Amino acid sequence: MANRKINSREDVSLLVRTFYSKVRKDELLGPIFNGIITDWESHLELLTDFWETNLFFNRKYFGNPMHAHVEVDKKVGNSINEMHFGTWINLWVETIDTLFDADDERAQIAKNRARNMGTFLHLNIFNSRTPNAGK
Repeated sequence: MANRKINSREDVSLLVRTFYSKVRKDELLGPIFNGIITDWESHLELLTDFWETNLFFNRKYFGNPMHAHVEVDKKVGNSINEMHFGTWINLWVETIDTLFDADDERAQIAKNRARNMGTFLHLNIFNSRTPNAGK
């Protein structure tokens, strides 16, 4: 167990970079991420902005994660399912638990927000596949 708290952008960057190094090697998630993302450095900075915004309310991220994930699903033949989200959240929690204190409030918030976002993204990806979605 680490003796560290999520207190800065540098901590968020460590989390994001460590996590996505695992994602890229994962047999389920790796092919999707490696097949879509061509500029990993820019993507990691974007994701660090996203999580810094979510954990510190320091607005640096201005993207639309819902749209991005729906588009990725389309590119992979509408094949993203609950296994992908389950694997993603398990790797996220494992990374947080490895890097940060179990009692760090921000680490717990990062886990909870990721769970909530995963559920929200999964439902919206599924709903986007249905005929007349959003009408």
